[in-house]
Amino acid sequence: MSTSDNLSLGGQRGQTFTRDQTRSVFGQVMGLVALTVACTALGAYVGRNMTGGTGILFFIGAFGCVFGLNRASSRGHEQLAIGLLFGLGLFIGLAVAPVLNDYAKAQPSALWQAAGATALFVGALGAYGYATRRDLSSWARILFWALLALIVFGILGIFITIPSYNIIYSVLGLVIFGGFTIIDFNRLRRANMASSVPIAAGIFLDIFNVFLLLLRLFGGGGRG
Repeated sequence: MSTSDNLSLGGQRGQTFTRDQTRSVFGQVMGLVALTVACTALGAYVGRNMTGGTGILFFIGAFGCVFGLNRASSRGHEQLAIGLLFGLGLFIGLAVAPVLNDYAKAQPSALWQAAGATALFVGALGAYGYATRRDLSSWARILFWALLALIVFGILGIFITIPSYNIIYSVLGLVIFGGFTIIDFNRLRRANMASSVPIAAGIFLDIFNVFLLLLRLFGGGGRG
């Protein structure tokens, strides 16, 4: 075998290893996302009869989990980070349990429609973000400011009457979190195992927010 053949074979082996590594990271991240969604479903079931006021405490707990898992992951404490990720899913499920229970009683079709549309929405945009070779991290700053503007718009909608407020808010939110979904899957394309938990948390939060926004649309915005 010639020297050029050896170099060619070495390049192919290196490329195969990189591809296998990428697949391993993708599999781990999506597995963590699936388990976190399952924890959310468990929390929603356990907390279905709780009052809405307790949700604030669980949201605070969820924010604590996000902060903790990022620190734990950066310090190499992977098992702790994974535990906090699952805690994030559980706390969020408990926080929104009363709202989801209301929909389950009054508009069960809205839940199924929102869940199906979320899968299609995240699947399509996630596939685009993962397939794109460009580094899209520059979008993050724009989307961050857009999210802050959406929060301000949401607060204004509480105090003043805005025509078609629910539709405008939901559509703008879907555009913003659709962008975050693309970015997070784009990050996943070039990630390593050390960053798998924070990326899984980002994708999970994208899914959760997209689901709530679609639920507002399908349910007419009468709840939450």
